[in-house]
Amino acid sequence: MKVIRSVICATGSYLPQKIVTNDDLALRVDTSDEWITQRSGIRKRHMVGEGETTTDLAIHAARAALASGAIDPATIDGIIVATTTPDQVFPSVAVKVQAALGCPPKMAFDIQAVCAGFVYALSTASHFIAASQAKRILVIGAESMSSLLDWNDRTTCVLFGDGAGAVVLEAADGNGDINDRGILSTHLYADGNFASILQTNAHDKIEMQGKDVFKYAVNHMAAIVDEVLQKNNITSDQIDWLIPHQANSRIIQATAEKLNMSMERVVMTVADHANTSAASIPLALDHAARAGKLKPGQLILFEALGAGLSWGALLVRY
Repeated sequence: MKVIRSVICATGSYLPQKIVTNDDLALRVDTSDEWITQRSGIRKRHMVGEGETTTDLAIHAARAALASGAIDPATIDGIIVATTTPDQVFPSVAVKVQAALGCPPKMAFDIQAVCAGFVYALSTASHFIAASQAKRILVIGAESMSSLLDWNDRTTCVLFGDGAGAVVLEAADGNGDINDRGILSTHLYADGNFASILQTNAHDKIEMQGKDVFKYAVNHMAAIVDEVLQKNNITSDQIDWLIPHQANSRIIQATAEKLNMSMERVVMTVADHANTSAASIPLALDHAARAGKLKPGQLILFEALGAGLSWGALLVRY
């Protein structure tokens, strides 16, 4: 049966020039490089400079993606930006990116699912393409998480960073089986009963119950991995790459163990980028692509969990 698939035809990313190491943070809060590294795997992160906005990050990443695929902005049928940290309540980051790139007046909107945002955005774009409502969509994850940090809370301020990643999805014909290139299945969930374990307070600063988040992340990621494998009738050894949300090295390692995957098949950028929320998966994807790790035809699993609680996974043939 012929179907329309959404193929990743280009990737791009951008990180602010300002780099903040764990030692830098130790000068600001009661922490240390050893404390941060042991608990999260993070060694440094990038943060926006004076006057630099989430839109700026998104535009840089989008331009990098368009350039990598030699794609004319005039051919973009839609822009979806996953972000928790827009420059302002409205207009959306997406419409600002649209204007900056010179894209035609087609759909453009933001999605907010925090760390699961890019998985939600990619899934949404794929469904637009599958429904023949668009042929080419630019999907961006962009965050300035530093704007949400309470510098008096050493348990959260050391975990996050800023950045943006982008992909271009393009319609392609498929046969409706596991051998097709493109997005093969999407799996999205949310459970508002646990919203309070990871949230922003009245001052728009992050509050997190770390032990609970860790527990639910490990459990939900294990369950959704099983769901992806069963849905596509595959085994874990058929997956070439795991590209997870880059929140914590211990959560990533636990997911890899569930898949019986060696860490050599896991893309990890958390040490250098920290948790960039919705930007983390596209940043890691572009990092792997530009390093020459990803080959056409390889099977990739994306997965993420964030506040909400919201979580999801996608299976993609590159």
